[in-house]
Formats: sequence, C-alpha cells, structure tokens
Amino acid sequence: MLIASLSLTACDEGSNGTSGLNSLIDHDPLALGSDECFFGGLKVISGLDTDSDGSLTENEITSISTNCNVNPIDTSGSQLPYSVIRSDIENGALPGSFMEIRNGGFGSDMVAHPTEPTLFYALTDRGPNAAFTGDQGVGKKFPTPDYTPRIGLFELQSNGDVKKVKDILLKRPDGILITGLPNSSALGGTGETPYDADGNVIVEDMSLPYDETTNPIKVDDYGLDGEGLVALSDGTFWISDEYGPHIVHFNAEGTEIGRINAFADDVRNTYTLLAEFANRRANRGMEGLTVTPDESTLVGIMQSTIYNPSSAVKVNDIVRIVTVNLTDGSIGQYLYKQEKTQNSQSGIVALSNTEFVVIERDGSFYNEDINAMKHLYKIDISNATNIETLVATGNITQDASLGLLIDGKTLEEVTLEANGWETLTNAGIEVTNKSLLVDLVAENGYPHDKLEGLWLINDSTIGVLNDDDFATWASDGVLEQKYLDAGQTVIDGNRLYIVEGLDLTH
Repeated sequence: MLIASLSLTACDEGSNGTSGLNSLIDHDPLALGSDECFFGGLKVISGLDTDSDGSLTENEITSISTNCNVNPIDTSGSQLPYSVIRSDIENGALPGSFMEIRNGGFGSDMVAHPTEPTLFYALTDRGPNAAFTGDQGVGKKFPTPDYTPRIGLFELQSNGDVKKVKDILLKRPDGILITGLPNSSALGGTGETPYDADGNVIVEDMSLPYDETTNPIKVDDYGLDGEGLVALSDGTFWISDEYGPHIVHFNAEGTEIGRINAFADDVRNTYTLLAEFANRRANRGMEGLTVTPDESTLVGIMQSTIYNPSSAVKVNDIVRIVTVNLTDGSIGQYLYKQEKTQNSQSGIVALSNTEFVVIERDGSFYNEDINAMKHLYKIDISNATNIETLVATGNITQDASLGLLIDGKTLEEVTLEANGWETLTNAGIEVTNKSLLVDLVAENGYPHDKLEGLWLINDSTIGVLNDDDFATWASDGVLEQKYLDAGQTVIDGNRLYIVEGLDLTH
C-alpha cells in the first residue's frame, strides 16, 4: 500500500540518478605450503570497481580475508613410507613369528628443504642395531651390517600423507658407500663390538674365524651414526653423529666433501672441534645440529652429559652447545641445564642467530609411563656465557683435553656437587635461557620413546618426527620387533606430527 501511495503522488518526472558502483569479490585458492595458509585454503578479496572495468586493481581493494584449511594430520600423526629389509629373523617378542626390519629408520633428524615449503629431509642413523654382548665383549648386533646410512627427501601431501621422493646414500670422498659400523678407537670408537644377527663377531673376512692380527674386528672410519642434519641453500648437507662426534659435509649426491671433529690428527678435517667433545658418552654424541639463518655458523648440541673426565659424571644435567663458524672455524661453547638428569637433547633448529628450539626428552613410552617427557623448549644463547671467551685466571684454567676447569675440576665434575651450578655462576658463567614451548605428551599423548626430528615450518608451526629404530629392538640380546603397545600389536614407525599455535617469533 505504501508503494502504491508513493507512485500516485509522484506527479513530476525527475532526472535519472547517478549509477551506483559495483562491488566485486575475487576468490583465490591457496595451495599447500602457502605463506598465508600452510595447509592451503581460500583468499577472499573484495572492493569497489571505481573505474567500472569489471576487475579489481590494488587501489580498489577494501578487504582481504583468508579461510585456511585445517591441519590434515590428526593427533595420531602421519606415517612415513617404508620398505622391508629383512623378514627372516624370528621375533623374540612373539616366538614362532618373524619380525620385519624396516627401512624406515628416517627419524634421527629432519629439516626443512631450503626452498620448497612442502618438502623436508630426514636422516637415518647407522642402521638396524640392538644391544648385545658376545664373545668379544659388549657391543651391538647389526642384522644388516652393510646398511648404508642415508638422507631421505619427503613431500607432504594435501591430505596429510607423506611421500618419499628419493634416497641420498652417504659416500666416502672416493664415492664408496659408507656403513654404520663403529669407528676405530683413534677416531672416537668406544670399543663397541659389531656382531651379526646370529651373534657372530663381524670381522674383515667373514669366511674365516676371528683373529686379532690376521682377521680383526671390522670397523669403518667413515662409518656414521648420524643424528643431526642441516640442509644448506647450495644443496649440500652437514651431518653430526654419535661416534666421534663427527660433523661431516656432504654434497648434494651424498659424497663427503669436508669434516669437523675433535681429533687433531685426522687429516680429513677442515676444522678441529674442541678436544673435550671426544669425551662423549657412547650412544649419546652430538644428537642435534642446525645452522644459523645466514648459514654462517653450525650449532650442535650434545645429547647428554659428556664423560668429562670419565663415566663418574654420568648422572648429571649439564649439556654442552657448540658453535662453529664456517668461514674461519672459530668455536664458541655454551651450557644448557636439563630438567632431569640423563635426559636427551635430541634435536635443535635455529630461529635466529641466537635463538633455537630444542628437544628435551626422556626414553620412556607414554603407554608404560604416564610421566613420560617429550618437550620442546625455546632457548636463547645471547645472554649466556661463551665459555671459550673466559680468561684463565685464579682458579679458572684451561686443559688441552678437558677444556675449562674450575679448581682443577671439569664443568661436569663441578655440577655434580651440591651447589655446582651456583659455583658456575660465581665463576661468571651464565647458562642458556630456556622456556617451554609445548609438552607433546599433554598435547596429543605422544606415544613414541624417541622424539628426535624438528621441521621449522613457519613462525607458529613446527613438525616433529620420531626415530623408530627400523622397528628393531632387543631384550637380553635377542632381536625382536619394536612395539608401541603392551599387547604387541602396534609396530613403531616413523610418524610426522605437526604442532600449530606456537610462538616461534624472534
């Protein structure tokens, strides 16, 4: 009725009004790996078409919003693909069945591809092995003694699956494939005897019996137990290991092109690491390695307290961080204090030249111990003391093989004392600052024992990866499948988890 009334009163015909502006909306899909939405999504751009040309220019845009896809990887993680190396060994955990030795094993570390946001590299250690004591003493069973340690390149798919793109097998400078067998004692070997799956000592000629002189135990001075991985923008890699520890430079094809370790007589060295790092605890060497964003400096972290001067300091909470300038070889050293003695620092990634994310974990499975600890910490060395800059004076001295001493004691011996950390403070040594980023057990009931890999995705997102030990375990020297559950139905495997909502800014 109102419309009709208005029409009747409009007696005079007026002029036409100005045409209104069209409002335009563009929808731009965002691919996986996008800076705006890592898991992909949709960007919505709107504005007024002021020049009436039917398209939006930059000065016409009035609003931009993004609708990001949710993380496609749920709390159970995404399994990395694997192949079976051997399936002919009886499973000691379930007599009458056979175990699978899997490759697998890509969990010692992980690192972002330098240029492709959906790709990451992952590292194996020395290969399938398990604790064993045989005729030649304490050592390891190597059921695949010719295994070649390697780097895997993986790609995250839009549905959360992980695809392996390729393997990069590690080689000596002459192109010969390396093994994961122990080094000789002159280069960090701790007397770990290698045995085969049947408990026979591995010797130079397996067709002949062991003889200390004519057929000795087989070692490999190029062998690596790799634990830390760096991927540089030039396509090369640095790997730190648990044997020397060694830090080895490989080209894009996996051939060694340089080396850093604590053995001054090693002619392969580009630079020489501080001598005290040769006192690493067996199987707990340089577990983490990263490079500063400007790619000028390697930063390594030891897994646990080094045996400096001996295993008497084993139950301790002091961990060493080392920096190596790749231009001149200059070295810095900082101290980190663990939350619990004998924890493991099993990964590190750089946020800036002084800030890092580190893994601190124990060796427990959550299904067996509800107090299992799998933490990520943000640390900052900018206010920590570089102990290589301390001047020897008074009760502070330097020892060629043990490093800095206070009252004639190593730092490891000092921190065993009741007020040991206070003694360090009084000596002018400040430890690395740390703050908890995430408790992965609280976050998703993290089920694995060995949290070891870190993939820095963006300022709020990080990927983590576990070491599955090639699905191989041992009890009392008997090889068995590695399970996650007490019922022995779930075989451990490399699984990628992605954690969002973190503060990784710097």
